[in-house]
Amino acid sequence: MAEKKSKTKSVNIKNKRASFDFLLLDKYTAGIVLTGTEIKSIRAGKASLVDTFCYIHNGEIWVKNMYVAEYSYGSYNNHTTRRDRKLLLNRSEIRKLQQEMKAPGFSIVPTLLFIDENGRAKLDIYLCRGKKEYDKRQTLKEKEDRREMDRQIKRY
Repeated sequence: MAEKKSKTKSVNIKNKRASFDFLLLDKYTAGIVLTGTEIKSIRAGKASLVDTFCYIHNGEIWVKNMYVAEYSYGSYNNHTTRRDRKLLLNRSEIRKLQQEMKAPGFSIVPTLLFIDENGRAKLDIYLCRGKKEYDKRQTLKEKEDRREMDRQIKRY
């Protein structure tokens, strides 16, 4: 049988700042509750995870400040660009995250927004701890060292 080829381009919207500002600990993949114009806009790649974070309220996990541009063909049905969106996780995962969040310095940060093989929008979230200034300098130094080693390898 011939395999189905995906007609849609893959959507991977990253939060590059998260790995620099936070020490990423536990990864979870969550679904998102979206309206029709929001999913169409995400499939077009018009979303951003800059300055987003997650919080738990009444046993539900929400993502705050995620930007999804208005859909160009959506008339009066269009959505607001920065509304809070509910995430879909198992109750046990939410409870575990809630227990971890009780410790000071921990937060939940989204790192990747993508469309899975079934056409659903998913969000990779991490339980993470904020980095100190010297940790950030160390990360920059490691990144520069890797870049320098790659240059040396390409020369020879």
